[in-house]
Amino acid sequence: MLPVLTQTASPDECARELLEVVPPLMRVIRNQMRRQSAPELSVPQFRVLAYLNRRAGGSLSEVAEHIGLTRPAMSVLMDGLVNRKLVTRQTDPDDRRRLTLTLTRAGHSLYAAARQHSQAQLAAQLETLAPDERAALRATLEQLRRLFLPDES
Repeated sequence: MLPVLTQTASPDECARELLEVVPPLMRVIRNQMRRQSAPELSVPQFRVLAYLNRRAGGSLSEVAEHIGLTRPAMSVLMDGLVNRKLVTRQTDPDDRRRLTLTLTRAGHSLYAAARQHSQAQLAAQLETLAPDERAALRATLEQLRRLFLPDES
């Protein structure tokens, strides 16, 4: 059961908690991805596929910005995904200087499988929480989504 909160939390306290919790959470997700039945995706590759799943036709710069890699590093990562036929590069019909990136059918399939596996593993860990704790967590995550991902809400 959740404790009744009688005090307020400052934005600084919330930021501190996020900085404490998010890195270990990402480590858990990374470890789960490595242990999955088809561990051929690194976390950055998974994040690229996730981005392109939501935003087909993104540019290399847009994806690099989202992932937090330099353009040269993203170019190398993208070359690997294109060579594996998980992503296609095409010239933008409206701007021939711009290349658009899109998931292939194989890219969609691999992304969906990796996401399903990771989600199942996280769900198993979250099952230890009481139903009201999971409801509170979901509500908090929805607030974080609205705050940090307003265009995806």
